[in-house]
Amino acid sequence: MSDEGLRQSIDRMRARGISNEAIRVFRHYYHQLEDGALGVIPEATIEPLGEIQRLQAVTVTDEMARHALSQTAIVKLNGGLGTTMGMNGAKSALPVVGGLSFLDIIAQQTLALRKRWGVDVPLIFMNSFRTSAETLEALRAYPDLEIEGVSLEFLQNAEPKLRARDLRPVDWPADPELEWCPPGHGDVFVSMMTSGLIETLLDRGIRYVFISNADNLGATCDPDVAGWMVDHDLPYVAEVCERTASDRKGGHLAVRKADGRLVLRDLAMVYPGEEEYFRDIERHSTFHANNIWINLEALDRRMAQRKGVLGLPIIINRKTVDPTDTSSTRVVQLESAMGGAIEIFERSEALLVPRTRFRPVKTTNDLLVMRSDFFRLDDDYRVVAARTGPEPFVDLDDMWFKLIPAFDDHFPHGVPSLRECTSLTVRGDVTFGRDVRCVGDVRVEGVDQVPDGTVLGEA
Repeated sequence: MSDEGLRQSIDRMRARGISNEAIRVFRHYYHQLEDGALGVIPEATIEPLGEIQRLQAVTVTDEMARHALSQTAIVKLNGGLGTTMGMNGAKSALPVVGGLSFLDIIAQQTLALRKRWGVDVPLIFMNSFRTSAETLEALRAYPDLEIEGVSLEFLQNAEPKLRARDLRPVDWPADPELEWCPPGHGDVFVSMMTSGLIETLLDRGIRYVFISNADNLGATCDPDVAGWMVDHDLPYVAEVCERTASDRKGGHLAVRKADGRLVLRDLAMVYPGEEEYFRDIERHSTFHANNIWINLEALDRRMAQRKGVLGLPIIINRKTVDPTDTSSTRVVQLESAMGGAIEIFERSEALLVPRTRFRPVKTTNDLLVMRSDFFRLDDDYRVVAARTGPEPFVDLDDMWFKLIPAFDDHFPHGVPSLRECTSLTVRGDVTFGRDVRCVGDVRVEGVDQVPDGTVLGEA
């Protein structure tokens, strides 16, 4: 039964023009699935990280930093559509700070980095076919961004969603594109190889790549991290941050008892019934920021040895073919996480970085804080907080604020001031007026309108 499912899946991938290497990776994971792989990491097989090198304790001279940056490229994962927030285009085109989009800010951060250090650091986006055109059109505003000989983009792969009942590719005539899914961001390594990017960069003397999510504005190409990695001749570095209660669902690194290798465990990889261990922020005190640095020569050797199958741990995602319709056909998506590559390379390291390097926008709660006066952009277009300490905790009513169009409708004159806010909870269909200010802990409910100039939470 599953043999026929694999054949049908491969036929569809070939018809779509998917590379042989990507098909080989899909076959690798398909066989694991049919052999009963669960894609989980039991708590008994791992230990907490222990002592971690702190970025604040790293000493890197300007000469070391410039030398490292001259060998470094930036790759941004940019295949997301922001569907959880009601978007159907590139999420990175969404305005976030000062009217600028993720793409605007990433472009300006890169141009500022080049100017500051006098080094032409390449910037490349891993796009999907759904984000490519919109992204490239937006980047036309920055004609100096593209480095001659290095494309601004390469495309991620796609694979069929599999019917859960028989592991055959699903049919969904109502929207055939929903029959396909990305293979997780672990696909970045295969796509870099098949697009020729690895070869192009190595030919230019680029030995290191910094990879991060486009929606994480804290993930700048830090010269200190680059210098430390080059100075220690490391093949792979993963950034981690100190974990708080709000990070309990975030993936974390651990040490595998069997061989002492560092491993990544995401929420989907938790053994059933062991969620309490995963969420224990005292036992697993850091989370994986999904900012990674990798030695291209080490990656190129390993990819060649394994014919493109890097061997990242499998992640089995069980969903419905239409994620907005829970009654639609149940499917299996075979994925991998790029952070799982940490176990592939000997001498991989974790680096404890400040929370300022993890500022993602995953929900409209995050968007509200990012658009508020709590954050601003400095001269290098880095996101800077208005005060020290944690950012305000925001909990907006999902029914009225979850999707971007509704969110914008409820803040027609801009979002409230949060510079003095500790937390903001909103319940109900509430529209905010102009120049609203939140102070301390604020809860809004039982009203339809917050008038212009209102100060909420003030005694």
